[in-house]
Amino acid sequence: MLDLDTLKLLRFPFSILLMPVFLLAFSQVHSPYSWLDVLYPFLIIHLLVYPASNGYNSYIDRDEGSIGGLEKPPMPTIKLFYVTLVMDFTALLLAVLLVNVAFSLCLLLYIMASRAYSSRQIRLKKYPILGFLVVTLFQGGFTFYMSYLGITKQVMELNSTTIWVLAACSLQIAGVYPLTQIYQHQQDLDDGVVTISYKLGHRGTFIFSALMFAACNLCYYLYFSKTNQLGDFLVIQAFFAPIAVFFGYWFVQVLKNTANANFRHTMLMNVIAALSMNACFMVLLLKN
Repeated sequence: MLDLDTLKLLRFPFSILLMPVFLLAFSQVHSPYSWLDVLYPFLIIHLLVYPASNGYNSYIDRDEGSIGGLEKPPMPTIKLFYVTLVMDFTALLLAVLLVNVAFSLCLLLYIMASRAYSSRQIRLKKYPILGFLVVTLFQGGFTFYMSYLGITKQVMELNSTTIWVLAACSLQIAGVYPLTQIYQHQQDLDDGVVTISYKLGHRGTFIFSALMFAACNLCYYLYFSKTNQLGDFLVIQAFFAPIAVFFGYWFVQVLKNTANANFRHTMLMNVIAALSMNACFMVLLLKN
């Protein structure tokens, strides 16, 4: 039976912050589908794979300071490790039974990358560039590809059009990811982890993230112009506005005092970005 601490460390609400990529993929499905076609991959990814990844990371890191979604995380037990194994196995089994083998193979790759990122034996997260690239690829373009495959049961064609939306998803994660590390430089260093945010510094992290968001926006423009959906691109601009406003406000506060690069501001940024983009892609769903 799950105890409260184990449930907390699975961080189910954190899946909401990762939901925009799935919703964007769903909004770009133009072939016939049923609601079960959407529901199965959505639940498998957001209620099994993402929480298991969170839990495994918490079990390995044994954080005493704030982590994404939890300001004061409890100390994990071996039960958490076994729960994550059961969740990952269940996700793969359901993927084969309810979706298809190709989707389950994508899930397996995602799970392996997530474990390699945290695992003490491999520990990709301790390498600032490699860790950054793995996260942005798998939580970005790869998740879009996997979600699209899960919904349509078809392998997505990679061409001069689709490559831009995959790049946009990865660049969107690339903009947010360093900001999630900005408040825990010392905590990461104490654990032997050198993050890209630490390498960039506080000011550099904001400048780098701004460049990633700008590149993301350019990729969205190229994709939606090639698919004759410039109206959708304009919708994205409207929902980007609150993110840009808070980003600018936070940057100014950090320039005044680096103590403002803290957990509270980081979570606010995450929540504003997630709610804005979830709402944005829901609008695109209704529109399309």
